[in-house]
This record gives sequence, structure tokens and C-alpha cells, in this order.
Amino acid sequence: MNTKDFSIRHIGTLSEGADEMLSAMGEQSIDTLIDKTMPAEIRLKQPLQLPEAMSEHEILEHLRELSHQNKKMRSFIGYGYYRTILPSPIQRNILENPGWYTAYTPYQAEISQGRLEALLNFQTVISDLTGLPMANASLLDEATACAEAMHMMFNSVPKSKKDAVKFFIADDILPQSLAVCQTKAEGLGIKIVTGNPFEFDFTEDFYGALFQYPSKSGKVVDYSGLISRLKQKDIQTAVAADLMALVLLKSPGDMGADVAVGSSQRFGVPMGYGGPHAAFMSCTEEYKRQIPGRIIGVSQDKYGNFALRMALQTREQHIKRERATSNICTAQVLLAVMAGMYAVYHGKEGLQNIAGEIHRKAVKLYDALVEMGYTVVHHDFFDTVQIESNGIDSSVFEESDILLNYFEDGKISISMDEVVSDKELNKLIEIFGFIKKKEATESTSEQLRIPEDLRRTSDFLGHEVFKKYHTETELMRYIKRLEKKDLALNHSMISLGSCTMKLNAATEMFPLSWVGFNSIHPFVPKKYAEGYQELIKNLEDLLSEITGFAATSVQQNSGAQGEYAGLTVIRSYQKDQGEEHRNIVIIPESAHGTNPASAAMAGMKVVVVKNLPNGETDVEDLKTKIELHKENLSALMITYPSTYGAFDSNIKEVISLVHEAGGQVYMDGANMNAQTGLTSPGSIGADVCHLNLHKTFAIPHGGGGPGVGPICVASHLAPYLGSHPLVETGGEKSNNFFAAAPYGSALILTISYAYIRMLGSKGLENAAKYAILNANYMKSRLEKYYDVLYTNHNQVVAHEFILDFRPFKKLGIEVVDIAKRLMDYGFHAPTVSFPVAGTLMIEPTESENKEELDRFVETLIQIRKEIDELAEGKYALENNVLKNAPHPIQLVTADEWEFPYSREKAAYPLEWVRERKFFTPVARVDDAYGDRNLICTCPSIESYA
Repeated sequence: MNTKDFSIRHIGTLSEGADEMLSAMGEQSIDTLIDKTMPAEIRLKQPLQLPEAMSEHEILEHLRELSHQNKKMRSFIGYGYYRTILPSPIQRNILENPGWYTAYTPYQAEISQGRLEALLNFQTVISDLTGLPMANASLLDEATACAEAMHMMFNSVPKSKKDAVKFFIADDILPQSLAVCQTKAEGLGIKIVTGNPFEFDFTEDFYGALFQYPSKSGKVVDYSGLISRLKQKDIQTAVAADLMALVLLKSPGDMGADVAVGSSQRFGVPMGYGGPHAAFMSCTEEYKRQIPGRIIGVSQDKYGNFALRMALQTREQHIKRERATSNICTAQVLLAVMAGMYAVYHGKEGLQNIAGEIHRKAVKLYDALVEMGYTVVHHDFFDTVQIESNGIDSSVFEESDILLNYFEDGKISISMDEVVSDKELNKLIEIFGFIKKKEATESTSEQLRIPEDLRRTSDFLGHEVFKKYHTETELMRYIKRLEKKDLALNHSMISLGSCTMKLNAATEMFPLSWVGFNSIHPFVPKKYAEGYQELIKNLEDLLSEITGFAATSVQQNSGAQGEYAGLTVIRSYQKDQGEEHRNIVIIPESAHGTNPASAAMAGMKVVVVKNLPNGETDVEDLKTKIELHKENLSALMITYPSTYGAFDSNIKEVISLVHEAGGQVYMDGANMNAQTGLTSPGSIGADVCHLNLHKTFAIPHGGGGPGVGPICVASHLAPYLGSHPLVETGGEKSNNFFAAAPYGSALILTISYAYIRMLGSKGLENAAKYAILNANYMKSRLEKYYDVLYTNHNQVVAHEFILDFRPFKKLGIEVVDIAKRLMDYGFHAPTVSFPVAGTLMIEPTESENKEELDRFVETLIQIRKEIDELAEGKYALENNVLKNAPHPIQLVTADEWEFPYSREKAAYPLEWVRERKFFTPVARVDDAYGDRNLICTCPSIESYA
């Protein structure tokens, strides 16, 4: 046993179990199985050219060296990113706790009540501070949230404005937000106009407007009168607000705004060179069916007990596809949980203290600068003072490890945060004094620089949850109580098809807590982030090699954003080729719902191509669609291996047909875990692919985010990769901007980098091989009890497979009953009703050992026996262990038991369940009740009783 070999820790059946599994399947070796699984013509001819695999100790030493190359400067840059203090109990008990970071998006509400409550807290914080009744459970970043608001209001234009396509953005908005909005507007046919909102003549062809509050220079102004005038013209308004500033400032809702967006990064989340951070959106009730992302809503279980669930938009893209309100699938749950818990820990008074101290420091700086003769640009602010630079050299400050924000027009802004100490502030004032050869007297002014009419008067955080947990003991226990309600990877396998819930190794996670990585502002000069620059370049090179492409961009904050970016890059290339008319994207009917949604966001029209009964793309139908649209064909979007769980044998023909018609091929990388080291999108012939680093490359799902969606491209598309208005990055011809930060969620790139470097070429190849072995082993055992929907001509599957539960409908059993019954056995359901209604799609990944695979198989075999009992008439079709699942502990231990089966059958259906028992905190949640009675903020304490 080579204890330095990370692959034996990561791949569950590498050391033992594989031979027994292969023997049970009648396979000679894992290589013969792979030969049956994949077409020979797409196999790589040589191993990936990657550096030699590192041990866990070696990668930590290597990453520590990289972190030391990032210089710890004192950032006063602001511009949407601030130094924060992450409370230690939140760091230790959430950020560093696999019970929180390995959970999945809470589709299965009964085993997600803990993080659903934490997200409800977050929504309440957002709703209270912004003064608007509806809030979602996070968005990707502030810039994306601005673009989503622009899009949501575009979809909500009243009939009187049906031809309005102009959207106003104030010229004092953060430049990264403007850039992302401009890219998105192009695809949607929206015309953006910028200017000073108080001097601008809003004509009838404007449908909406967006303002920054405080502005990028730090100035605070009251938009109430302007918003009132715009309402009279049926112009919708959105405010991009600083969440910490709203503790002291009048809320957007009180100003009359329709929508508020922003970032919750200031609520204890480290800068991390740009992310991940939870953005937010809140709005009036009128937008409740248009708001993008997830909404956590209050409901009840089947017995009338308080319960939570995702409301309204759950899996919206799978239903509406190209008509979806947004392509956002998963956002930033783990960061939203942290930000919400920051508010729980500090409460109203704690936040007022923090915000008050930030403002006090800014006022002290302002008074000193005025006294020393600096020209201060504005006099009303929260945390940021802006001055005329008069030729000040930045090196004077950088010599003292201080970074300020230098504007192109010669102004300088200085932003305060909760980390700034009086010692730091005095040093800053001392340097300004040195430049002017003057000294400022010690300011004792208590005067606020927030005008009276802009000071907050409305209450916030009045719910009991924000009053009870201000000691570390109580917060620790509250977090633990929530964690115990949820089922995550630290309890059992989560075999969600197309989601790749693999091990998130502790070694990969450690660097997130290192100050050398998490304290860096995304807009620092590159010379102060050399460790990050090296890591990002190395990771992009590694991903390019793995995918067989020429270049990679890690800017995108999710897989869906990667899809949108990949298609936008294709459109930019075709525009430069004089083929701007190409706007048709062909998508198989088996595609993930975000594919058509992303295509619509990129300004494309979707044409669906059929799949054959064996799951492969119908080549004849493809030829027909290509012939019909060849003049305007932009691209084909295809997932490989397919969402049906097999490597299509006709993939090269499909790609060739599209290329011959002048189109590009976009390969969805959702199933890349079956490709690594065996084949690659580039070698197969695709032009671009996106990856899900939170699937294939070990970033944890975090309960519904964060994620990273890099795009990898062929050389002809590389010039159009995502750029940034403040930091030089991306392609040389690019005018595409996809995220607020130049490298997206840079902090968590350390995870995927460590994963690749520890596995190396052979380890990555084995990860794919053993993922395929595990899926085929489970399939071989379960096909005796259930129909397996799709296999290739060798009767094998790739890394996932689909079981059909539709035959049991005649007994009144729906696939959702199976999903809920699995909870009684201690398992999260596989993917339900995707890509085929009435099925489960199972993906075990490479990280599980044979014992865990067998436990899941035995569970489904036992459930089949429970179904057979219904067919035999042992139990009523409407009152049985499946229909009544899950069985929470309060039900199993109640004095009365009125069911026709035993408590043991309900709670301990197999002997091994006893030592691994997970009780759901609630019975089956009533989805319809939650949508009929939509409540998305913390309800009164009585409703919990």
C-alpha cells in the first residue's frame, strides 16, 4: 500500500473490490469493459501529458508556496469587494464542515431542512435590508445579478411598453456590472444607454433603469423622487446596493424600487481573489414568477407540520427549456448560508455596530483629508471617500503595503471595511499628510456623512432567529442542529445522475482557509497576486490538455454560465467571419434543460433533434434539420457521453455533419467524468466545451453552489474568451464579459488544481474507468429487478444509467415514492425524472467502495420487494410503506401506530440500516401547499411549533 498515492484514497474500488465486481459481471478486466463501453475511434492514442502525481503532503507544500507568492496588501480598493472578518464558529462549523459543503441542491426537501432553514434566514436578511418582500436564495455574483435584473424586467414589460427595448444604466455603476450587462443585452436584443440619471431625459422607449447605491465613487443619493417619476412612465427600476451600507441607509424598497441586487460578500465571506460570493436579488410580489434562481418557501408536511422546500422555480429549465426565465440552475448556497449565519451571529445591533464603525472610520479619513487641503469629490458617503489625485504616485502607498482605487479620470477612492484598525487608518492618514507636508489633528467629530433623509428608519432582523444565537456556544449548537437535519456525502453515497457527487478530499479543501489565498482583492495589480496567476495559468493549461483544446477560461461561475459563455464565444467568432446571421442552435431532445435556456440567453433560436430508441442522436433527423437551417446554423450542443448514459457510436459522424454545414460544435461537459484520460472533446472534434469543476474536478456542491464552469476552446475561438474591464485577461479580440471578477471564483480553483495534480495522468484515467466500472456493476445487479432504459450495442453503459419505474404506475407507485422511500434507508435519491419522466438516473462515481455500492443495490432490491407486496395485495395501494415514506422519528416513536405494516418495516427495513440510520426531520412535504401559500422569509415562531 503506497500511502503517498492519492488515487487509492479517492477511488473507492481501486485497491479492493474491483476484481470481484468484474467477475460478477463476467468481465475479464476493466480494460475489456472500457473497450465495450467506448467506440475505439475516439480513444486517446497516448496518455495525457500531465506532471507527475503529487502526494497529499506535497500538494499542500506546493500550494503553500504559491500562497506565499500572493503579497498580503491592505486593500482599500472597494469596488464591490471588501476585507471581512469571518467569524471562527462559521468558518469551523460550516466552511470547513463536510456536513455542509458536500450536500446537494435541496431538491429532496425532507433531507434538506437544515440548509433550507439557513437559506430562509439568508432570504430574510436580504428582504429586510433591501425593504422588498421577495428574495431568492442567491445568484452567482453582483454583476450577473444586475444582468438578471435587466433580463427579468425585460420579461415583465407591461403591454403599454411591449416595444420598449432600451435599458438605462447609471454611469456611476461598477464597471464590471456594466460590462456583464452589455454582453447579456446583446444576446437578448436590449439596447443599453448610460448617463447621469438625474440629468437624463427618459423617453417612452425605456422599459427599465439600474442605479448603483452607493455609487462606484462612494457617493450616496436619494433616488426616491426619480423612481417616482419613472413609475409614472411605466419604467421599472432596480438598485444595485451595498448590503452592509443598507444597515445604515434608506432601503431601495423605501425608495420605491422594484428590484434590488448586490453581493453579500461583506457579510463575513473572504474576497478570495474574486469569489465565490453569494449575490442576491429581491423584488416586489409582481415578479414572483419571474425572479431567477431558487426561492426557499415555507410549506408543511403531510401531517401539517412546519416544513421548508424550494418553491415555484424548482428545475424550471427542465420544464420551460428555451422559455425559461433564466439559465441559472445552481447558485452560491454555501456562501449564502455563511452570510446568513453572519447576520444570525451578529444580529441587528451587531450589524449596526460593524456598519457604524466602518462609517466612523470613513468620516475620520474624510475630516483629515479636508483639513490637509485635499479636494474631496463628494461629501455624502457610507464607507468610501473620493479625492482629486493631483498627481499622487501610487508607489508612496504601495511601499507601505497599501492599495487604493485609482480612477482613469485622475480621482482616487479609499474604502473602509470592518477589518480596518485605527492603527491602519492613522498610517493611511499619515501618508496623505506626508504628501501634503501637513498633519491632521485627531478628529473627534461624531457627525455622520449620511444625509438625514437617507438614514435608515425601517426596522430589520426582528425575527427571533437573529436574536438568540449571539454566543459562540449557542451558534455552534444551532449550526449543528441544522446540519443533523440534512443528508450529505459524509453520511452516504449520493448517486445523482449527471451531477457527479464524488469525494471532495480534505486536502483539496484546506487552502480555502489560508489567508494567502482568501484575502486577495480581485483587482490588485498582478504583481501582488503572482501565486494566483501561476496557479490559474497552470490550471488552464491542465484543463486544455485534458479536454484536447488550445485554450481555457475559468471566468464562469457555474456550468450554465459556461454554456452561455461558450455559445457567446461562438457567436463572436461567427460575427467576425461575416456570419452574424447564423443564429440556429440544434439541441438533442435528451439535453439538460439549461442547454436551450443558455442558447436563448445568447440570442439563439433552438431547434430540437430527435434521439433514437437506443438514445443516440437520430442522424437522419439531424440531416433534415441541418438541410432546413444550413444557412443560419450556428452550432450543435451535445452532451457526451449522452445524458442517457452511453457513448454514442455515431458522435464523429454527427460532428462532421455540423462542420460540413458551417456550424460549430459545443460539447456539454456535464459528463466529462467518463472521459478524463480516455478520450476528450477536442480529439473527438468539438470546437468548445464547458466543464463543471464542481462535478468532474472535485469542487463540492455546497448544498447548491458554488460551482465553476470553465470553457475550453479550439484555437480559432481562443481570441474571444471572456475579458474584464479592469484586469487584462481573456482573448485579444474579446468584448465578452461573463463575471464580476476576472477569474470568477478564483479561491476554489485551488480545489480542482489539487485534485488534478494529486491524481496525475494515470489517476484521472482510472477515475473515469472506475466510474464506468461502478455504474456497470450496479446496472448488472439491478437489471434483474428493473428495466434499464439505455445501453450501447454491447449492453453496457457509461458512468451512469437509467432505471424505469413507469411500469409500477398501475400499482399507484410513482418514481417520487421511490425517492422518498430511499430516505428511510439513509440514501439520497438519484436524479428523478430526468432525462426521462418516471425514471431514476444513477451515477455512483469512482469514489464509492463496493460495500456502499452493494448497500444501495440491496436497498433498491428490497424496495422492489415492497412493490411486489402491493401487486400481491398485501397492502392497500394508497396506504403502504412506499406511499407513506419517509417515516420521521416522531412518527415511528409515536404512542399510536395506525399503519398496516410494522414500525420496524418503516424505519429499519434492512439490518445494516440500524447502525447507519438517518431519520428525516419531517414527513413528506406538501409541494402544492407551499406554492399556494408562498412565504419566503422567516415566519413567526409559532409556525415552527
